[in-house]
Amino acid sequence: MLLVGIIGVVLVGFLISGPQLWVKRQMRQHSADRPDLPGTGAELAEHLIKHFGVTGVTVEQTDAGDHYDSEAKAVRLTQQNYEGRSLTAVAVAAHEVGHAMQDHNGEAGLKRRHRMVKFAMATDKIASIFFLAAPVLGLLARTPAAFIGFAAIGIALLAVRILVHLVTLPVEYDASFGKALPILKEGGYLADSDLPAARSVLKAAALTYVSAAVMSLIDLARWIRILR
Repeated sequence: MLLVGIIGVVLVGFLISGPQLWVKRQMRQHSADRPDLPGTGAELAEHLIKHFGVTGVTVEQTDAGDHYDSEAKAVRLTQQNYEGRSLTAVAVAAHEVGHAMQDHNGEAGLKRRHRMVKFAMATDKIASIFFLAAPVLGLLARTPAAFIGFAAIGIALLAVRILVHLVTLPVEYDASFGKALPILKEGGYLADSDLPAARSVLKAAALTYVSAAVMSLIDLARWIRILR
């Protein structure tokens, strides 16, 4: 039984950290500066925004991770990708510009994701209230059914986060393989020999949310197990 428990812990740890470690490895593997590349990640992002007529979008440096802010209309890159002249910087910049293009084109997937993200932030807060209140209300009602009922509502609210991740993945894949990779390939921004590495980085960029989705599933399973 002890061996089974240890194996279970290891498997859970791999499920939680595996995707995140793989993403970091792909980004790091291709992050060396390449003097032969014509520009930095920020310069490419600015060029692509202008080239494709994506109006009103700026390119900024951030400490909060590479992302596109649809409310501020800003492509935000970490210092390494903003100033770097590497395959990772180029691919990540193209990926985030892909999101800006989705926004500019009014694509339904991105709009749906933003609505659900805002909704999920609200439901997460409400869920925490339900979990805190469930034991107290259960005692006041003097019945386990009250506790189970409130906890079940909290679990249902947490499940919204998983739905957000399900919506996010297709949007991320489109930014990488529907937008960024064709741009880099057909626009001649990278040599053919560099495209496999760029494809790996773009896949990592698209899968950034996978570890978060797994964490959400594990949290949900943990609460369901408690109720059982």
